[in-house]
Amino acid sequence: MALGERPIGDQFQKRTKYRRSRGERPAIDVEPVQGTVELPEPSREGGEPLWSVVQARRSVRRFAETPLTLGQLSQLLWATQGISSRDRGFAFRTSPSAGACYPLNTYVVVHRVEGLEPGLYAHDVEAAALLKRLEGDLAEPIAAACLDQSMAATAAVVFVWTAVPLRSKQRYHERAYRYIYLDAGHVGQNLHLAAQGMGLGCCAIGALLDDEVNAIVGADGTNETVVYISVVGVPAGL
Repeated sequence: MALGERPIGDQFQKRTKYRRSRGERPAIDVEPVQGTVELPEPSREGGEPLWSVVQARRSVRRFAETPLTLGQLSQLLWATQGISSRDRGFAFRTSPSAGACYPLNTYVVVHRVEGLEPGLYAHDVEAAALLKRLEGDLAEPIAAACLDQSMAATAAVVFVWTAVPLRSKQRYHERAYRYIYLDAGHVGQNLHLAAQGMGLGCCAIGALLDDEVNAIVGADGTNETVVYISVVGVPAGL
């Protein structure tokens, strides 16, 4: 399946981007850093009843200045793509993925988390750890990249999911993009439900400037490209 010799899935991803029509993107005035932060062990039992969580789930766009704890962030990361069990050399995750290709990478833009400096971190699923990428205030750049949606600056954490299409294309070719988008939906819904069950607020963002988000997380937009964003924090008024 191709469009004028070019893979149709790749072209769809590129041609449906939002692009800045006027003004300039904010400068990313932060420092590259390295290092690893081990995540606390997540809870695997108990919590709010599932049906109550589903009933109560709503998108939240207004957040208090209260920070998240590192334990809360660990729980959210585990709920989205953490390893739930291992069997015969296979690692099963909390969200399904077509063909177990796991094309999604998770980054977190941290504004307010106890024990973490503000900046960009990558989630290392196998090690249950965060890898430091950038240190500094990314509130203005990430909000601008989300079409100036202020909740991306006022939330405690911004989850950014990128896709590495080749992981799925090796098995599904151009149809892989369908499965990548489905995978992103599974991960996003898990985050919504986990946040609700923990008394936190969450809102998904699909309106974003691809190139600007890619620049923040260090993706090239082709071999790795942003597909989805969600914000999480303590709801305002609590």
